[in-house]
Amino acid sequence: MSNYDPLDTRSQDRAKADSDLRAKLVRETEEADLRWLMGSKRGRRIVWRSLDRAGVFRLSFNTNAMQMAFAEGNRNEGLRMLAQIHALCPELYPVMVKEQTNVNRNADDGNNGHNDH
Repeated sequence: MSNYDPLDTRSQDRAKADSDLRAKLVRETEEADLRWLMGSKRGRRIVWRSLDRAGVFRLSFNTNAMQMAFAEGNRNEGLRMLAQIHALCPELYPVMVKEQTNVNRNADDGNNGHNDH
């Protein structure tokens, strides 16, 4: 038998406050992690690869509806990360794009895409 009392609003308020606090701490940790990751060149490369694999920079159209739905799900998660970047550290997005543009430009000169850390 459950100890839940629908008339005990104080304990319900405490439980909601605890739940809200836990959710806030999780969100703040996730935001701090992304800021930390975007704070280094290596981290920005990791984020760029993640966005690229998610399909953020390409169309996900496919004649097979299930494959397209799967690709859209991946793209949606990538767009979520991109939105977080723009909200939390928008000044680092153009830095990341410039770094990747330089990598792609240097890949043709025999550098094999190696970057400085």
